[in-house]
Amino acid sequence: MTKRIFRSIVLSSVAVLLASTALIMGVLYEYFTARLETELATETGYIAQGVIAQGETYLRSLKPGNSRITWVDSDGSVLYDNREDASAMENHAGREEIRQAMESGTGTSSRYSDTLSQQAIYYAQRLSDNTVLRVSSQKYTVWVLLLQVLQPAMFILLAALILGLFLASRLSQKIIRPINALDLQHPEEGECYDELAPLLGRIRSQNEVIGRQMEELRRRQKEFTAITENMSEGFLIVDRNTNILSYNSAALRLLEAQAPDGVSILTLNRSWAVRSAVESALDGQRCEQRMEKDGRVEQLIANPVREGEQVAGAVLVILDVTEKEQRETLRREFTANVSHELKTPLTSILGTAEIIENGMVKSEDVGHFAGNIRKETQRLIDMVGDIIKLSRLDEGDSGAKWEEVELLALSRSVARQLSDAARRAQVSFQVEGEDAAVPGVGQIVEEMLYNLCDNAVAYNHPGGSVTVEVRKEAGGARVTVSDTGAGIPKDQQSRIFERFYRVDKSRSSKGTGLGLSIVKHGALYLGASVEVESEVGRGSTFTLHFKG
Repeated sequence: MTKRIFRSIVLSSVAVLLASTALIMGVLYEYFTARLETELATETGYIAQGVIAQGETYLRSLKPGNSRITWVDSDGSVLYDNREDASAMENHAGREEIRQAMESGTGTSSRYSDTLSQQAIYYAQRLSDNTVLRVSSQKYTVWVLLLQVLQPAMFILLAALILGLFLASRLSQKIIRPINALDLQHPEEGECYDELAPLLGRIRSQNEVIGRQMEELRRRQKEFTAITENMSEGFLIVDRNTNILSYNSAALRLLEAQAPDGVSILTLNRSWAVRSAVESALDGQRCEQRMEKDGRVEQLIANPVREGEQVAGAVLVILDVTEKEQRETLRREFTANVSHELKTPLTSILGTAEIIENGMVKSEDVGHFAGNIRKETQRLIDMVGDIIKLSRLDEGDSGAKWEEVELLALSRSVARQLSDAARRAQVSFQVEGEDAAVPGVGQIVEEMLYNLCDNAVAYNHPGGSVTVEVRKEAGGARVTVSDTGAGIPKDQQSRIFERFYRVDKSRSSKGTGLGLSIVKHGALYLGASVEVESEVGRGSTFTLHFKG
C-alpha cells in the first residue's frame, strides 16, 4: 500500500508540474505576442515621422536590425524594403495588413513569410501621402520559447522531481504508519484517520459476525454430535490408511465392536463386505455391500472423500435394513397371495369350460355358463391390469412421458366413457368448471379420474347424480368428484385406499378393489394429493389437488 501511495503522489506531482509548465508557456507566449505588437506599433510611428520628413533617405539611414521595414506606394508597388530588392518584389496591395491600412489607417496580420522562412507579425500605417509604411518582426513560436528555456527548466524540473520523491516517500510512510499500527481484533482501540472510521466500523462488525459464526459452528458441532450419537444409522470416517478418524456409537453397535482408538477399521470388522467397501472407496469408487448376521440385514455404503484430484479418505454409512427386507418379503408374499387369488377363479373358469366342452351342460344353460366365464375372465383381466399399474407406480415407472394435461377435457372424456354405465344405473353425470392445464402423465390422470367416477356411479343409487368440477387454484388446479351415494363411515375412511379393501362387501363384484389404491399411488407419483369427505347416506366427495 505504501508503494501505491508513493506512486500516486509522485504521478500527481509530475502531472501538476507538467500542467503548470504548459500553462506558463501559454501565458508567456500570449504575453510576448501582445508585447511585440505594441512595440511594432510604436516603432512604426517613429519611422513614419522620419519618412514623412525625409522620405527614402531616412529609411536608408536606418541601421539594419531585427525589424523588416517595407514602404509601399498607394497602388501596392513596393518603394523600399530593407531586406530585399524593392523592384523585384511583387505587388503588396493584396496583403492583409496593407489593405487594412489603406482602408482604416492601420493594419496588422500574422503569417508565415516565404521571404524570411519564418513566422512573422506585421504592422502597417498609412501616411499622409497615402503610401503605407509596414514594419514586421519575427514571431517566436511556443516551441522556440520552450527551447530557449529548456536548460534552466530541466534543472528546475529535476530539482522539483528529487524534492517530490523525497516528500512523497516521507508522506506515504507517515500516512501508512497509523494504518499498520491498527489492531484488527480491536479496531476501536488506537488512533487512526476519521476517514477510516466506516472501514473500522465494518471490521468491528465483521469481527462480531465472525464471533457469532464461530459460536454458531460450535453449537452446530454439539448438535451434530448429539444427532449422530442418537441416530440409528452408523457412520465412520477413515483416512487413506483406513485409520478411523470419527465415528458414532451406532456404528460400533451395528458392527458389534468396541470403541476404537486411532486403529484401522479392518481391526473392528474383518468381514469381506467391510474390506471390499473400504478398498473400493479408497480407490475412488462408491460401493454398496450387504451384510447378514444373526437374522439382521445391514447395508454398508462407502463414498470416497476427495481433496482436489486425490482421495483423502472415505465415509462409511451403515444402515439396518432388516425392516426393509421384511417389507420386501411381505411384498413378495402379497404377490404370491394375489397369484393364488387369481389362480382359484381361473381354475373354476377352466373347469366350467371343460364341462361345456364335454357336453355335460344342457343347451339352454350354455349361454348362462359362458356369460359367467366371460364376466369372471374380464374381472380377472381388470385385476391383473390394476396390479400391473400399481406395481409400476410403486416402482416410479409409469412408462409414459410427462406433458401438459387439460383436466376439463379429460374429465369430459371420462364422462363419455362412463355414460352407458351411468345410464344403466339411472345416475345423471355432469362435468363443469373451467379449462385448467397441469404437468403430468395423461394416462395416469385419466386412470385416477376414471376410477373415482366409476366408483361414484357404481356405489350410487337410482336417480342419483355424479358431478365432476374442475377449478384453478393457487399453484395449480383441483378436480372434485361428488356423488349422492351411500357414503363411507368415518371409521373406514382411512382404509379405503388400501389394496383390495371394500366398504360394501356385498358389491365386491363391482370392481377389483384396487381403484382407490391406484388413485392414491397415482397422486404420489404426480406429486398431487387426494382428499375425501363423506357422510353415510349423503354421498362422498373426492378432491384431487394438482400442482401447476
